[in-house]
Amino acid sequence: MPIVLADPDNLDEKNADFAQVPLKKHFFLNSVPKSGSHLMKNIVRMFVPVEQQYSADFIQYPNLNQHAKALQGDPALSWGHLLFGEGPAILLKDVNHLLLVRDPYSWVLARARFFLSDNFQANIDHLKGGRVEIHDYLNMMIFGAHNRFPTMQEIYHNNVVAWLGTSARIVKYEDVVHHLKNIDEPEAETFFGELLAFGGIDLPSDWKERVAVGSDRKQSGTARENLKLQGQEVPSELPEMQKKLVDHTNPGLRELLGYK
Repeated sequence: MPIVLADPDNLDEKNADFAQVPLKKHFFLNSVPKSGSHLMKNIVRMFVPVEQQYSADFIQYPNLNQHAKALQGDPALSWGHLLFGEGPAILLKDVNHLLLVRDPYSWVLARARFFLSDNFQANIDHLKGGRVEIHDYLNMMIFGAHNRFPTMQEIYHNNVVAWLGTSARIVKYEDVVHHLKNIDEPEAETFFGELLAFGGIDLPSDWKERVAVGSDRKQSGTARENLKLQGQEVPSELPEMQKKLVDHTNPGLRELLGYK
């Protein structure tokens, strides 16, 4: 598996500043890779006792056997990128399963930034440092690279679409960001209250402070400004042709997820 390098956070220590109520049921934060995974887990970590947080690793299909214990036994909060399949379906049967998704257009850009950064170490170093024209690189994010990383279609098909219609609760990354920016609005309290209630967590009176601590971008080693890129810049918006390619290779996907 690829290696992800990120500076450690001090959120376990910050967690002690708040009164915590133990979980009564497993809560699993699933996500499409590069869809705000660290943001979501860091927010929810502020509402769960540290001793109930399974922080050994992001749970994924390749390491599922090693970390299946996180979803069994005593209730715990855990997180990962778990694709749909018979093993995950069995393990998540009695688990509060939240699935974070992202607009496929912005996902291409987020994946490109991360893969180009020094934080991501895999078998693609030969593509970094400006060796590939950026539009060609964006196409690789959509179409994949043979024997190196999967296509966008494969990832969204297995990590998102196959979970639709199940007990998984879908949450959009963009909705999380919107309510963080408008934290004082009544809609934000409703949003975070419902999100946490799905995980069996009652919204405490100091919820805004907890959300602010957990969403602090300095605490996320994979936030955009904390990635170390060399020699290449990724555009802030996906070019029109790449948008068309996303729609061509994934017809109906954005509409299915509520983005169109």
